Amino acid sequence: MLDSPVILVFFAALLTALATGLGAIPLIWARSVGRVWLGVGNAIAAGLMLAASFSLVEEGFGYDPVRTLAGVAVGLAGIMAAKYFLDSGGGENAIADVQGADAIKIFLIIGVMTVHSAAEGIAVGVGYGGGRELGDFLTVAIALHNVPEGLAISLVMVPRGAGVLKAAWWSIFSSLPQPLLAVPAFLFVLTFQPFLPVGLGLAAGAMIWMIFAELMPDATRDASPETAGAVVTFSFAVMMGVTLLL
Repeated sequence: MLDSPVILVFFAALLTALATGLGAIPLIWARSVGRVWLGVGNAIAAGLMLAASFSLVEEGFGYDPVRTLAGVAVGLAGIMAAKYFLDSGGGENAIADVQGADAIKIFLIIGVMTVHSAAEGIAVGVGYGGGRELGDFLTVAIALHNVPEGLAISLVMVPRGAGVLKAAWWSIFSSLPQPLLAVPAFLFVLTFQPFLPVGLGLAAGAMIWMIFAELMPDATRDASPETAGAVVTFSFAVMMGVTLLL
């Protein structure tokens, strides 16, 4: 069945999406946490996302620096518009048994990660367009990279009342654009490649705003600024180290 290149690309990208759900596993043993640990969790998520945004911009620069920076600006505008819409929409926001302001944070982080995943799906498809060896390498690298991204989502969801299975599901959901976009990107490499740096920059811009406008204020409220700063730095360094090894 995998003799068909299209089917191979689809299942490779589906594997990267499913890997995101593995990030929820550590939360099985930490479902009820105190406020200090809630702050630490937010700081870990912030560090992981900061490293991811650095990697996105660096990758985008390899394609087209101007389009990448344009994407960063679009991502910033988009995430701020989404926050305004959710805040002023009226009614009660709810997701995965979480309501109110915490639900808005979850909506935003899932939205940011979904945009990020779209860019990664295109990257997988474009990679296979360049040959099986490059495509396989990108699949493994992105799958491993997706596990801590699933952890980042779960660290925001579970301490706020969402179940671990629901956090795993929403983590996988955020990565579904990967198999959906990998195949068309593979079939139409020349069409999709110009949009890849824009997508990478867009995801990075939205992520950076999310880190400093949502996650870090919560982290420094629940844990001390010194603790939050140390945790962000450490998780950033670990994630960057993993990225460099890949």
